Amino acid sequence: MEHAQEHEACLEQTQKYCVERPIYNQELLQGKLHRRERTPQTLSQKIAHSCRCSSKKAKSHLYSFLPILKWLPRYPVKEYLLGDIISGISTGVMQLPQGLAYALLAAVPPVFGLYSSFYPVFLYTFFGTSKHISIGTFAVISMMVGGVAVRQVPDEIISVGYNSTNSTDSLEYYSARDAKRVQIAVTLAFLSGIIQLCLGLLRFGFVAIYLTEPLVRGFTTAAAVHVFTSQLKYLLGIKTKRYSGPLSVVYSIAAVLSKITTTNIAALIVGLTCIVLLLVGKEINLRFKKKLPVPIPMEIIVVIIGTGVSAGMNLSESYRVDVVGNIPQGLRPPAVPEIQLIPAVFVDAIAIAIVGFSMAVSMAKIFALKHGYTIDGNQELIALGICNSVGSFFQSFSVTCSMSRSLVQESTGGKTQIAGALSSIMVLLVIVAIGYLFEPLPQTVLAAIVMVNLKGMFKQFGDVAHFWKTSKIELAIWVVAFVASLFLGLDYGLLTAVAFAMITVIYRTQSPQYRILGQIPGTDIYCDVEEYEEVKEYPGIKIFQANASLYFANSDSYTSALKKKTGVDPCAILAARRKAQKRHAREIKAANKLRKKATNDVEASVKHEIANDELPVNGKFASEDASVQDTSPDEHEHFVEPKPNIHSLILDFTPVNFVDSVGAKTLKSIIKEYREVGVCVCIASCSGPALIELTRLNFFDSTVTRELLFHSIHDAVLACQVKDRSVSQ
Repeated sequence: MEHAQEHEACLEQTQKYCVERPIYNQELLQGKLHRRERTPQTLSQKIAHSCRCSSKKAKSHLYSFLPILKWLPRYPVKEYLLGDIISGISTGVMQLPQGLAYALLAAVPPVFGLYSSFYPVFLYTFFGTSKHISIGTFAVISMMVGGVAVRQVPDEIISVGYNSTNSTDSLEYYSARDAKRVQIAVTLAFLSGIIQLCLGLLRFGFVAIYLTEPLVRGFTTAAAVHVFTSQLKYLLGIKTKRYSGPLSVVYSIAAVLSKITTTNIAALIVGLTCIVLLLVGKEINLRFKKKLPVPIPMEIIVVIIGTGVSAGMNLSESYRVDVVGNIPQGLRPPAVPEIQLIPAVFVDAIAIAIVGFSMAVSMAKIFALKHGYTIDGNQELIALGICNSVGSFFQSFSVTCSMSRSLVQESTGGKTQIAGALSSIMVLLVIVAIGYLFEPLPQTVLAAIVMVNLKGMFKQFGDVAHFWKTSKIELAIWVVAFVASLFLGLDYGLLTAVAFAMITVIYRTQSPQYRILGQIPGTDIYCDVEEYEEVKEYPGIKIFQANASLYFANSDSYTSALKKKTGVDPCAILAARRKAQKRHAREIKAANKLRKKATNDVEASVKHEIANDELPVNGKFASEDASVQDTSPDEHEHFVEPKPNIHSLILDFTPVNFVDSVGAKTLKSIIKEYREVGVCVCIASCSGPALIELTRLNFFDSTVTRELLFHSIHDAVLACQVKDRSVSQ
């Protein structure tokens, strides 16, 4: 009882509205409205306007290109500086070991990872719009760079022309090989930077939308598997060839397993110890996040311990553990990348440019939303382009945003890009002053750092269960991106995944859901009749809706679904009519034959009667009358045509965003076919852009007028009811 009273009280509180207005079709509505007058600009006027320069416009463009000029003068030193210093130091402490480790992924000497952790990071401070992301080396991009470098300069243990027994010749070979790979990586960074810069200047920041979240997560998960398998040989201390291209993961695992008996036990023990320490450190940081003022920098601690143990026990000589080796002190002079290598790495540069931008902008959007500021996607492209292209002159390879470092930079109190600049200065101090101290650092320690940092990416395997529950299509995108990237390589895998994602968009529009709508009694609201019990259809009126635009890919399925859902097939009705007409004609013809035959029989009978002196009664014979009546009944003169069970069909165009020429022809054909069987077709809720396209496609003529278009479904329903009543009367 109380529940019923509460329900009645809620109903009384429900707001209502009542509007009395005419039934509007498109022609009547346009007659009531007055369009705003707009003077179209010619091409020369548009060019002149865009080239016009004023002090205000120049200042706006300068601030847009160099965001630091806008935020630095307003920098609140007392509020932000301490947080930025702590954040910068914490991020720099991570930047150093990750730079060394990710250089191994990029197939270049570790010192080039330090260069890539300084120049691009420092440049981003001036050109970037995100206050919290940490630019620098990243596992996925480094792996893609390393794949190209290994493909162009294959990793051979024994090279023709060098004597493997001569250590000097072997060192010369490796140094020549590394120099060539550095040139490949540098040229790749230059080209990917130029591509990003051009896309940014042309305002093509939207290209990142084609890398959907399921695609990126599937791709990065596969990249994590690639990275993990590539680090196994460093962890185990064995020497194998590095593979790239299709099935490189399979070949790498097979190569490691074939050499598993040559595992360096000392390297394995050091590596596993570092993995345990790093995992424990990350768990402590996670559990005591609120109590710790700054995260424990386990990576740099592990690097320092590993370097100390290696130097003290002389692991390189005593146990043949591979170490980082020579780290030149100071910065290298700028050098121009080798332009002749561009054709060989052009396609890879496009993939790296788009993936790098997608990673950076997605992370930047997360932090911008959390902290209440905006980022400019096009300026982010320009900033990354400058970081990569300018950095390439100083021997840095391609960089992007690092997820782990960005989270540390934000969580330790970083407020602006100053934190990133301070982290780059820390790396600079290492390069200039104390880089040589890390020469004894075992490579297995760097492998351990890389592997532990993949933990977050491996957690993305949980996406399979999530997408299974939410969207099977997004699950398919994730799986295709993962499998293709895993077995075809990151470059071809990304291309395959993007192509598949595009196909899913076409599939969704090509196979939309079709519904018949009905009215919620007493309202102007229309819903799916199959979904709700209260929804009722108007007698003689069908309302059809497809949740997609009408274009060449789905025009046939639209027509088929319309006939199936409404139960009215004009072609079938017309065919039935023609069949009935032919049958009726045959019946009349047969009746005429019978009548003629009867007449002939009567004439013969008359002659016979005359011969027998029998006279007719009233000019007719009884036999003639009976014969004619039997062979020509009244039903032969009556014909009933097959008719549809509806008089009006309303097409709901609310979900339709666009109509192409094929869609317009299909729509016109539907109107014509249904009109031939006595069904009036109306279009409801057609959007302005779709209406403009229909007009441009010459959809309207003397037979199809704007009177068939209505502002809403309810307008169309009322108009159809009025028309039916007038026809009935």
